[in-house]
Amino acid sequence: SPSPVDAPVQSRGPRHPLPRENMMARMTTARAIVRSLVANGVDTVFGLPGVQLDALFNALHDERGRIRVIHPRHEQAAAYMALGYAQASAKVGACVVVPGPGILNTTAALATAYGVCAPVLAITGQLPAHAIGQGYGLLHEIPDQLSILRGLTKWAERIAHPTQAAALMQAAFQQLRSGVPRPVAVESPMDVLGFEADIEGVEAAPGTTPIAPDASAVEDAAKLLASGATSPSARPDCGSRTSRSDRAVLPIPTSSVTRRRAG
Repeated sequence: SPSPVDAPVQSRGPRHPLPRENMMARMTTARAIVRSLVANGVDTVFGLPGVQLDALFNALHDERGRIRVIHPRHEQAAAYMALGYAQASAKVGACVVVPGPGILNTTAALATAYGVCAPVLAITGQLPAHAIGQGYGLLHEIPDQLSILRGLTKWAERIAHPTQAAALMQAAFQQLRSGVPRPVAVESPMDVLGFEADIEGVEAAPGTTPIAPDASAVEDAAKLLASGATSPSARPDCGSRTSRSDRAVLPIPTSSVTRRRAG
């Protein structure tokens, strides 16, 4: 059977209405990406448009009633706004920037998001697919952008064909919601963003079940506290910030809390 990259595509044609979930529909890569954002509860994107992202911003405009775009004046600001949004709302913070120098301008925020365990999704464009890695000196070309992103995030992939969009976006959100939450990144060539194909299964990533605390460890800690501890301290870490459970309170008036910046 043909591989996904062998499936037929064509340049962006007439826009189609949003289909019901799990139905095959013809749409652009960009539209599939935006549909995935909406399906996964993203209602705000911080981003700067550019020629490599024309198709993606067209798709965002089509969905302007369901997702808003906040336009800062610098990519670093966009990424830090996504980070702040993620920390303040406990939702995924999303930013959209052009490739090359644009995505490089987000690296401080992505590194910070990694350190503080924040679920930030960075979406960026790329050169036309045929020019990636060729060293032509095209606008915003840098060597091996995907490797740079993989070194800064928990997970990063390239959408190289419209038929890959749904699965890779679902994988991105699965990474954001599983294990230790950290930033992830998705890139797609500028021509691929405008290609159309029959796409199925643009839907929300499955949720994950929070890991239950070790009951015996909690009991051992309680015994230690009750055995005469005079100055107990707590050291919250990433899990305390990202936990879906209610905030824990130490019922010890004299206790101190040693707080990491990530906690």
